[in-house]
Amino acid sequence: MKSFSVKMFFCFVSPLAHTSHVAAQDLLLFGGTNHDQFLGCLNCNSFERDSVCNQFGAGNEFSASSIFNEFGTFGNSFSLSSPWNEFSTSKAVPVLVDRAGNFYGYFTINDFRSDAVPFVSELSRI
Repeated sequence: MKSFSVKMFFCFVSPLAHTSHVAAQDLLLFGGTNHDQFLGCLNCNSFERDSVCNQFGAGNEFSASSIFNEFGTFGNSFSLSSPWNEFSTSKAVPVLVDRAGNFYGYFTINDFRSDAVPFVSELSRI
């Protein structure tokens, strides 16, 4: 199952560990048309409920808003709102921001988006 290997890489060998300029800040994912739906914290402690790496919290693969729910809006690789749709150019793809509201880019594996978070496309190669 591809989502399992992406989640393993994402949560245990995340490229975020190598991006020191943002590592000290909580990085948050927001999705939906207006980016008003909180999807989870990307680099929070995996025991925190809001962590996308918490399988009982924001990372629950059965949650409608989880990026790891293969059948949900944000986890389905065919959804225009999913970071795992390599062809989506939609503005509904989740965005990555810090708690101060600083924008880091769209969280998508689409290699052709100039406004995407640089490390996310690496996840598509897993």
